[in-house]
Amino acid sequence: MKVFVVNCGSSSIKYQLFSMAEETVLAKGVVERVGTAEAELKHKAGQNAIRYNIDAPNHKAGIQVILETLVDPRVGVLESVDQIEGVGHRVVHGGQDATQSTRIDESILKIIENNVELAPLHNPANLEGIAATMEAMPDVPQIAVFDTAFLSTLPEHAYRYAIPEDWYENYRVRKYGFHGTSHRYVTFKAAELLGRPVEDTNLITCHLGNGCSITAVKNGRAIDHSMGMTPLAGVVMGTRSGDIDPAIPLHMINMGLEPSEVDKMLNKRSGLLGVSDDTNDMRDLLELVDQGDKKATLAIELFVYSILKYIGSYTAVLPRVDAIVLTGGIGENSLPVRERLCAGLANLGATADLDRNLAMSGGKAGPITANGSKLPVWIIPTNEELMIARDTRRLVAQG
Repeated sequence: MKVFVVNCGSSSIKYQLFSMAEETVLAKGVVERVGTAEAELKHKAGQNAIRYNIDAPNHKAGIQVILETLVDPRVGVLESVDQIEGVGHRVVHGGQDATQSTRIDESILKIIENNVELAPLHNPANLEGIAATMEAMPDVPQIAVFDTAFLSTLPEHAYRYAIPEDWYENYRVRKYGFHGTSHRYVTFKAAELLGRPVEDTNLITCHLGNGCSITAVKNGRAIDHSMGMTPLAGVVMGTRSGDIDPAIPLHMINMGLEPSEVDKMLNKRSGLLGVSDDTNDMRDLLELVDQGDKKATLAIELFVYSILKYIGSYTAVLPRVDAIVLTGGIGENSLPVRERLCAGLANLGATADLDRNLAMSGGKAGPITANGSKLPVWIIPTNEELMIARDTRRLVAQG
């Protein structure tokens, strides 16, 4: 089975084409700056890679260019688009209505539309991508894989806020969480690598990139998560503040800032960027630390400290922790940050192994703590696209 995985952002379309027999990627790429005169396609299939400007005034046009490229005799991998047997769509928000991956029909489209107000930057683009592929391939099953689905198992005492009841009932104010597909992938992969049934695996999974989230996993199911109603909550991130006193935005508005400006500052100008006053790129920050930059040093200290606090709190609500899992761009690649995290977890039983930490790079999965460590820390590269492809294959096969 060949599965086409689509991830539409507000101005981009990421895609991968899988051969599910071997779970290999036949082609992948991205259309960037959709809706502008500078729209560009980057496409790679095996050793062939192309990059050129395209006419993509909308997502429909971008999808059409991608499909044409997949059958192009020079750089394509298909003889016909008809060889695609399923399309899997990353959908950011399913709210309380979509708790698992599912075939797309009118009722699912309505659920995605009803949750636009909870994900105004993403769900509209997801809908455009779905409409474009359904029009281009009307007879091919389309599958929605919701980022919020894995986190729908949080108990009520974890997802509810201590706010007036009508805020929850009438305005849907509650914790939803994000990065769920990534957390689900590494949960199942960790259980496999640890040699445990996923139903008997307890983890704390840490997706650490420009956006960061941490999930407490009990018996293979999410029971708590660091992000909230929006991706702003939780640990310190690249440009997001993470947890702050909820009265701070009100204070800044009372001081004369417009609500839109406060929103922009907390989401786009805070986090590592805000504290360092320079960059949100962890690689650049670590270089600045080596040069003695105090702001960069503080930014990384805040970042690591916020992660350690969440890990510590989740150890209190899990009966045991079989492993801490680090994934995402920083988790998979930043050796100095991983070293700092292991040092901070020493009081919980993590025994760092510097040689293992050095060895876990380049997409490798494995522990970075010593044999016999009471609290193992693992690196597991995430693969959200493969998770989406697997769900698509399963649901298509079910008919």
